[in-house]
Amino acid sequence: MPTDYEKVYQQQRHALGDPTPEFVTFFDGYNKQNADVLDIGCGQGRDALFIARRGHHVVGVDRATTGIAQLLEEAQAEALHIEGVVADLSDFSPVGTYDVVVIDRTLHMLEADTLLDVLERICHAVRDDGFVLIADEKSNLPAMRAFFETDSHRWTALIDRQGFLFVQKKQRSLSRYDIAKTFCSGILLKSFSH
Repeated sequence: MPTDYEKVYQQQRHALGDPTPEFVTFFDGYNKQNADVLDIGCGQGRDALFIARRGHHVVGVDRATTGIAQLLEEAQAEALHIEGVVADLSDFSPVGTYDVVVIDRTLHMLEADTLLDVLERICHAVRDDGFVLIADEKSNLPAMRAFFETDSHRWTALIDRQGFLFVQKKQRSLSRYDIAKTFCSGILLKSFSH
């Protein structure tokens, strides 16, 4: 039976504890200032609050209304730049683009097809040279790894071990064929637009 996080959050503040150490290590070495970060399945904000305290703008998304309310209450008390969105991941589509997307032990709660659909929507919101940081069940990682290997964007794995998959989105380099096709399309479009 799935955990009722709404009930858990109502009964206990900071129910899930401290930020994930691997995320802390990532942000310790992350040099970009004022990054835009999307925290998927943020709960009460254990990762979102830590990231915002580092000076980044965070959008936290979770289906638990209590979790989002507690996150925003703490953010306001500390004057942190955090927005909270109550949404079900199965139909959530990010607005805007992000430098980093954090997904901490959330995707394993989704059916396989839904998980891949969620990844597709989220990854389109990652800026070039941006990152997706996933902590999840080891058994889910092969499907996630396969997603990034076959996605139309070029992804580089930075960490791929023990329930963690951190990837970076690289600009897709155009082949000579793509460049020629783009160039020819431009000529044809111009010639037909007159």
